[in-house]
Amino acid sequence: MRDFQEPRRSLVASRNGMAATSHPLATGTALDVMKAGGTAMDAAVAACAVQCVVEPGSTGIGGDCFAMIAPAGSAEPIAYNGSGRAPAAATPQRLAADGVTAIARQSAHAVTVPGAVEAWARLVAEHGRMPLGELLAPAIGLAREGFAVTPRVAFDIGLQRTLLEGDATARATFLPGGAPPAVGSVLRQPLLADTLAAIADGGPDAFYRGAIADEMVDFLRGLGGLHTADDFAAAGGAYVQPVSADYRGYTVHECPPNGQGIIALVILRILERFAPDRAPLDIERLHLIVEATRLAYAARDHFVADPQAADVPTEHLLSDAFIDGLVARIDRTRAMQPPPAADDFEHRDTVYIAVVDKARNAVSFINSIFHPFGAGLMTPKSGVLFHNRGQGFSLTPGHRNAIAPGKRPLHTIIPGMVTREGRTVMPFGVMGGHYQAMGHAWFLSNMIDHGMDVQAAIDAPRLFPLPGGATVEIERPLEAVSGVALAARGFEPQVPAAPIGGAQAVWIDWQNGTLLGGSDPRKDGCALGY
Repeated sequence: MRDFQEPRRSLVASRNGMAATSHPLATGTALDVMKAGGTAMDAAVAACAVQCVVEPGSTGIGGDCFAMIAPAGSAEPIAYNGSGRAPAAATPQRLAADGVTAIARQSAHAVTVPGAVEAWARLVAEHGRMPLGELLAPAIGLAREGFAVTPRVAFDIGLQRTLLEGDATARATFLPGGAPPAVGSVLRQPLLADTLAAIADGGPDAFYRGAIADEMVDFLRGLGGLHTADDFAAAGGAYVQPVSADYRGYTVHECPPNGQGIIALVILRILERFAPDRAPLDIERLHLIVEATRLAYAARDHFVADPQAADVPTEHLLSDAFIDGLVARIDRTRAMQPPPAADDFEHRDTVYIAVVDKARNAVSFINSIFHPFGAGLMTPKSGVLFHNRGQGFSLTPGHRNAIAPGKRPLHTIIPGMVTREGRTVMPFGVMGGHYQAMGHAWFLSNMIDHGMDVQAAIDAPRLFPLPGGATVEIERPLEAVSGVALAARGFEPQVPAAPIGGAQAVWIDWQNGTLLGGSDPRKDGCALGY
């Protein structure tokens, strides 16, 4: 039971259906869909489309999508990989010949073919009851008529002002009058409204073929991209077998590589070798999860890639021998020296949606444009804001993540699912780009090891070791009490410019027939049920 004298959110409880998102309009849309007879998948897609309008810095139709589905609360969830692929002409050698030595964020080479729209259409067709066009209607209305800017959205636009000023269409759309919009002001995306309406009428073909696709290809090629109409026409995701690991009596399921979900499992397997510390924010616990994360992320950057194009040893990464080797490297009193080698990545943003409907279909759904506002590139006629997921590629020939024709990059977005005793008990997810794998482990450990409810586990302050060094980003409330102790152990604590990630989750209480949900106060959203 929470202390009601503390300024925190309460857990949300309901009986029939529940949705948790990072924007109130999206959560409300999801509930409306379920009340109208839609499934959890219908609700998730409708909510996500709304977020593509009202949270433009976090997600969009120019990005990618992953989902995990537990039909009727089954303990055997299925997963869908809706991540996009590199152009057929993309190779390290071709980019080198063009003088490209690094994939810059605001370059056409950072843009892989967006996978989200194809994923939405297929998932709704196979796990929903309502037509895609009906599900897109709320988003189309908000894009055309306008929406009130919420505090976190205004904050995010302000942080990315310089990026947005670099693209004429993005500048006109998100910086009306030449400045970031104020909280409560009305923002419109009429170009996006027309594109969503075209998808509503014509399905994914309206996006991947024809006039909209032609404009996207011409726009990217005008910036030096290698994209073709054939690359867009070939877009298509796939169902994949989740990877899983047990953690103190629960089973945690993640999407397999090219996503980093397996790294969340590696961290949990390391933590399971140690008894839970006495206090949730004890320095011993903070030290352990930081070191577990540093080791696991170094393994990620070495091993995790597109399994269709590289050998990814998933069984080895979860094996006792591999985990034992990582555990042996941890000194419980001092930071590892030297730190594990890693690529230069930063944690970034996305949107995550958890939905459970009356039939207990559970959906864990995530959609992203990677960095805030992605590549900052927006098509002038169709209003498509592109992600920069191609920055997950390496330009080193022979590297597991080397860019290659039709290859998917290392991906950070990872929907999660927890099962126990033959049933799904929780769809959950943590936003924040590269932070997500650690975020999964931190959130689950808060609940399982320290008895926190869903909301309290989300509320708990966060930290994240930036890969490849001693710097540990640590949210201000935690830095005030633990920063000195971490520094004394050889870490370099640093308060980030923005909160670390976000999270949503819905717990299924099978015994009472109820749903318990939480949503991150670091965002504008909420959990609601009926």
